[in-house]
Amino acid sequence: MRKHIKTLCTLLLLLAATVVSAQEEAVRIPQFGYLSYKTIFEQMPEYAQAKASFEQLKARYDAEAKRSEDEFQRKFSEFLQGQKDFPASILQKRQLELQDLMDKSVAFRQETQRLLQQAEAELQAPVAAKLTEAIQAVAGERGLYFVLNTDDNAVPFIHPQAGIDITEPVLIRLGLGTQPE
Repeated sequence: MRKHIKTLCTLLLLLAATVVSAQEEAVRIPQFGYLSYKTIFEQMPEYAQAKASFEQLKARYDAEAKRSEDEFQRKFSEFLQGQKDFPASILQKRQLELQDLMDKSVAFRQETQRLLQQAEAELQAPVAAKLTEAIQAVAGERGLYFVLNTDDNAVPFIHPQAGIDITEPVLIRLGLGTQPE
C-alpha cells in the first residue's frame, strides 16, 4: 500500500509540475497583436480608388477657386488702372465689389476645405470598415485581447514574447498578402 501511495504522490507531483509548466507557457502566449494600420490601409485597392475619387473632386474645387481668383485679379487690375479717373461714387462701388469678391473667395475656400474633409472621410469610411473587420477576424482567430496601432511611433517597443505582429495575417485576410508555404 505504501508503494501505491508513493506512486500516487509522485504522479500528483508530476501532474502539479505539468500544470505549473502549462500555466507558465500560457503566460508566454501573446495576448495582443500589433500592426501599422496606415501601412495596410494604403495597400488596399479600395483606398487607391477612394484617393483617386478624392483627387478628382479636389481638382474640380481647385479649378473653381482658380477661376474665382483670376476673376478677382482681372477686376483688381481694372480697378488699379481706372482708379485715377473714377468719380468717388464709382471708386467706392468698385472697392465694395472687390471686397465682396474677396470675402466670397475666402468663404468659398473655407467651405471647400470643409467639404473636402467630409468627402475624404466618406470615401475612406468603407475602406476603414473593411480593414477593421479583417483586424477583428484575425484577432479573434488568434485569441487576442486587443490590437495596437504602431503608427506615428505610438508604441516604440513591443517585446516579441508579449505581442504578435498581425500585419501579414491581416493582409492575407484582405487578399493582399501571400500565405506562408
